Amino acid sequence: MSSGRIRTSGIAKRYQIVGNRDRAVQFNTLAEWIVKSLRGRARPETLWALRDVSFEVAAGEVIGIIGHNGAGKSTLLKIISLITEPTRGELEIVGRVGSLLDVGIGFHPELSGRENVFLNGAILGMRRSEITRKFDEIVAFAGTEAFLDTPVKHYSSGMYMRLAFAVAAHLDPEILIVDEVLAVGDAAFQKKCLGKMGDVAKQGRTVLFVSHNLGAVRSLCTRGIVLSGGAMQFDGAVDEAIARYLSSAADRGAQDGQVTFGSGGLAFDDLAVLSVRLRNQAGEVRALFDAMEPIAIDIEYEVTARLRGARTVIALVTSEGEVAFQSTDQQTRDAEQRPGRYRTSCTIPGALLNGRMYVVEIGFDVPSGRMLAPTRPYLSFVVAGAADNGAALWPGIVNPQLRWATQPA
Repeated sequence: MSSGRIRTSGIAKRYQIVGNRDRAVQFNTLAEWIVKSLRGRARPETLWALRDVSFEVAAGEVIGIIGHNGAGKSTLLKIISLITEPTRGELEIVGRVGSLLDVGIGFHPELSGRENVFLNGAILGMRRSEITRKFDEIVAFAGTEAFLDTPVKHYSSGMYMRLAFAVAAHLDPEILIVDEVLAVGDAAFQKKCLGKMGDVAKQGRTVLFVSHNLGAVRSLCTRGIVLSGGAMQFDGAVDEAIARYLSSAADRGAQDGQVTFGSGGLAFDDLAVLSVRLRNQAGEVRALFDAMEPIAIDIEYEVTARLRGARTVIALVTSEGEVAFQSTDQQTRDAEQRPGRYRTSCTIPGALLNGRMYVVEIGFDVPSGRMLAPTRPYLSFVVAGAADNGAALWPGIVNPQLRWATQPA
């Protein structure tokens, strides 16, 4: 069997979750605490993060693994990376595996950028001679030459993550496993990361790529695997995989134009998304709109740490994975947000969208800094008809009403 091949057969992973119903109760004596603890100890709950996942990857294939948060993507990558063992099933790997699962693990804040390149490279399995040979390339890629001998505790979060990614991106394994690394840094550096991943793919290495950036998945991968609830929903051509994923982007609770997350919301770094709603001009929550009416997108979120310059990013994507447009909230670009709840809203004007289904993707970032929450699908909606004389569908993603003027020459 040639190097760079993977085979999984019936992979499943079970976790035992133990809760404590009396966690918030105050106790006056040690004896009371012991009695309450024994009585209140909850039985372990079983969570199957993966269920009967089977697939084969040939040498040189580049596969995108997509799915909603909690679908089992990261668990699958950790099993293939030999970080954790499956509860049952078989795994066969031929070739050296390099994993970019959590960029920056192993960096020491008191050490300089130069020292951390060697430290992190060693942790990732690179030989010292290999790190030395690639050192200048790594530093140039990160763009941190001027701060190379400065302790990384003085780096901005963007500089820190760029250097960490640069080290990890210069591994030379037969199999490369990548988990959401394109959320690193600003837009320019993310484009640079995408180019690096493309170079790796062109070199004939086997790549497993997890990302909510569907454009990146489409451009890098030829095959897609869709996971949902720990089980495989689809395995085939990447375009069809993306279409399957986007068609289910609106969860059952979002079919009527809204999705609300439970206690604590959908948590990310320093914020949590609480709810997303779509409204028409009358303020009604809906998922079906006429082409001529405006569509309001309301996002409620909670900031859990003080943020400066954080902004909301909205992308509108077709069911085929084409980006219609992207917009950002410029009002918060220089503002400071203290911990608490916030609500932001933007409106898509009427007479703009063509008649079809669209998916609303939302993310949060700090420009030229870091990604707070990767852009991912939350809701879908349908535009009925088109703005031009009620035509069912004109070519193109949008159908704007443009100003025309005709007169004799």
